[in-house]
Amino acid sequence: MKKFNPHPLIPGGVMQTIVGSQAKGESELPEPIYREIRIQENVSLVLYEYSNLGCIKGSILLSHGMGGCSGSGYMKRIGTKLYRSGYRVFLINQRGSGPGMGMSDSLWNGGSSEDFAAITNFIVNLYPDSKLRIIGFSLSGNILLKYLGESRSIPSQVCNALSFNPPADLKMASWLLSNEPRNRVFNIYYMGLIRNQIKAIKEKFPNAILPTKLYKTIWEFDDAYTAPVNGYADVEEYYDLCSGNRFMKSIEVPTHVVCSEDDPFIPPQVFTDWPKSEAVEYIAPEKGGHMGYIEKSKNGSGDRRWMDEFVLNWTEKSVK
Repeated sequence: MKKFNPHPLIPGGVMQTIVGSQAKGESELPEPIYREIRIQENVSLVLYEYSNLGCIKGSILLSHGMGGCSGSGYMKRIGTKLYRSGYRVFLINQRGSGPGMGMSDSLWNGGSSEDFAAITNFIVNLYPDSKLRIIGFSLSGNILLKYLGESRSIPSQVCNALSFNPPADLKMASWLLSNEPRNRVFNIYYMGLIRNQIKAIKEKFPNAILPTKLYKTIWEFDDAYTAPVNGYADVEEYYDLCSGNRFMKSIEVPTHVVCSEDDPFIPPQVFTDWPKSEAVEYIAPEKGGHMGYIEKSKNGSGDRRWMDEFVLNWTEKSVK
């Protein structure tokens, strides 16, 4: 994969993150097959399936980041490119996200690996003869590392995994999002999305446990809501037990972890200071921000999306 060369007008990590998220790009996916996965009482997830009639390369599951859903620009854009390349593509909506808003009485979090397992098993049961590649973006990338490195049985159909910009140290990522002045815009953005998700829960599940006030930061929200609702003693325990970097040493499925060195809330030591198994390869572009990766020159797809091109090349190499 060629080295990432940032666009000269978008040099820094913060600007790469903003431009990358706001410039949606083109997507032309067909009408999806609607799949509803019931996890437990009052918890259902929405999965969109795009079955390619010419599918000869297997299935790919794309899982979005915090505040995202199947309709996020990068999900639809990359999903389109993979579909055109001959893959069967699945786009998940985590608890309370996108089309799944109001279908669960709680929100997903950085440790939602049981949901990930249910999604994976659902797909494998649908297509037991098809290889499955899993790509997790941002917070889902962290959950993917946890899922792969826990003491659980991974279906043999899961042949490769890719984690893009995972906040693999949840405590550090949350602190930087909540306290670093340059990240204020991101914290405000994410908290606005979370409030919309909480509103949907309140409307559909009036007896659900809900935040008692409008918290201003991700840290405050995780401390007051995420940790207690999901059974953790406190926010410190939630962050410690669910951070993906503590699971990398146990991963056996061939896995690539990609995270730029200038990600505004995921510094390199999140990965370099932790042991990894031989199955894990860590790739650290010098620039790119948090899932920005807008490059100087157009690539083989005719745009400037280095992340998309990396995903396409990664999938093609994993087929061989």
